[in-house]
Amino acid sequence: MKVNAIVLAAGSGSRMKSKTKKQFMTIKGKPVIWFALNAFQKSMVDEIILVTSKEDVDYCKNIIKKYNLTKVSSIIEGGKERYNSVYNGLKETKCDYVLIHDGARPLINQQIIDNCINGAIKYKACVAGVPVKDTIKIVDEKGIVIDTPPRNQIWITQTPQAFEDKLIREAYENIERSDNALITDDAMVVEKYGNAKVHFVKGAYDNIKITTPEDMDAAERIICSNLQKIEKI
Repeated sequence: MKVNAIVLAAGSGSRMKSKTKKQFMTIKGKPVIWFALNAFQKSMVDEIILVTSKEDVDYCKNIIKKYNLTKVSSIIEGGKERYNSVYNGLKETKCDYVLIHDGARPLINQQIIDNCINGAIKYKACVAGVPVKDTIKIVDEKGIVIDTPPRNQIWITQTPQAFEDKLIREAYENIERSDNALITDDAMVVEKYGNAKVHFVKGAYDNIKITTPEDMDAAERIICSNLQKIEKI
């Protein structure tokens, strides 16, 4: 059995209000993308395909070399939309199962990776996630509440999202032909164009995605706290 990971680092990060792209900003002296890559480097994953923008390929090569991330087998250019970037990555994979992860989620851990691999083997399609803690309201364009869905049926979707390689590849081939720009994650591709039910597996509440400066501050606090706990052991 061979497992690959596709790590996406092609986003512009416009909401960060920074000249430096969010995946290359630093926490404790290391770029955000390093934390995700290092987690996969230490995991059961056999190979990592890193997808980035054309202008960042050389920079990513330097990161891989500097930190000796030996499982990174390819650094390739992304596409116009997220799903185009994922499809570019899938073209590079030769495996049984593939995990797709946002490089701007630096707080991924080994347990989440293992949960996703086991979920892909068991279900063919799964995503990491956690149940919501708050009551969710559905509103119309005027901000008027139109529905309150049962809280126990709502989960926060995270990455990695893991799939049988053949399943996700065929689903993406279908979406490429339809050019559906409304797709926001890989599970949606399987939901719309695949032939399997998508299951949730346990993620973590601190497996946040860095999108805004506040997210960056939160991620740094969590990482520093985790390092302090390790030092006390």
